[in-house]
Amino acid sequence: MKTLLSSLLIIGLISLVPQLRAAEDAAASLAKESEDFCTATIKDQPTSPETVVGKVNEACALLEKEGRAAFPKFSGKDTPFIYDGTYITVHTLADHICLVHPIKFKMVGQNITSFKDAKGKRFYLVEDELAAQKGDGWVEYYWPKPGTQDAVRKITYIKKCKLPDGVEVVVCSGFYRFDAEAISKLIIN
Repeated sequence: MKTLLSSLLIIGLISLVPQLRAAEDAAASLAKESEDFCTATIKDQPTSPETVVGKVNEACALLEKEGRAAFPKFSGKDTPFIYDGTYITVHTLADHICLVHPIKFKMVGQNITSFKDAKGKRFYLVEDELAAQKGDGWVEYYWPKPGTQDAVRKITYIKKCKLPDGVEVVVCSGFYRFDAEAISKLIIN
């Protein structure tokens, strides 16, 4: 009986392999579409801190209203949450699980506490500490621009908000092109 059950379980799992591959292929395709759209939105002028704060606030309002049902609205072409060569990400505050990353889809579902930037900074931990203590703020780290592998300076605005199910999340959006005078007025962690 155990052998029969084990065989049925193995057959059932094997039958899922094509579905899992198809789901991963679809996620990879959507991430590529998001990255291509992101690079297409790059502008000649620097992104302003006000633009980034506005997009994060817009994302928080959507998440507070629609919760997890809003996640698909952060990826793909023509989303307002991919803009000026950058994008919105979302992760949980309590357990540090990535919920939304339109370009690096393999991060979704991962605990991100061990992620380090190119200089060894565990920037997600800095973001979470800032969100827990102050609710919002700015974090600097070195991360690849969409469409590249080279890590460059990125300044990210983070804000804590709450999904309708009560889960606290950290909504983030950073920028790579900035005006030195504009960022000199920010308190950057």
